[in-house]
Amino acid sequence: MPTYDYICDACKHEFEAYESIKADPQTVCPTCHEVKLRRKIGGGAAILFKGSGFYQTDYRSESYKSAAKADTASQSSSSSSSDSGSKSDSSSSSSSSSSPSSSGGTSSS
Repeated sequence: MPTYDYICDACKHEFEAYESIKADPQTVCPTCHEVKLRRKIGGGAAILFKGSGFYQTDYRSESYKSAAKADTASQSSSSSSSDSGSKSDSSSSSSSSSSPSSSGGTSSS
């Protein structure tokens, strides 16, 4: 049920009333008891989304969550082994590239 703002044109009393949409607007001021009450036109309240449950990732299934954990675990273990493998490859390639140039230099003299 919405909250409506009312103002009395006779005494300028303002208040809010929590009413059904189907209910007729109030017409009698609760302060001066005159029939000069009117409903104010307002922009309404802002919608606030608080807490969990408002993002797509909040409703992931348990199978998705377990697969994501397994995937991140396998990526972290493969990245550490590929880092060590790339270091050994680069050191062996640099040593092999230096040996032909040194042997090439000694054979020419």
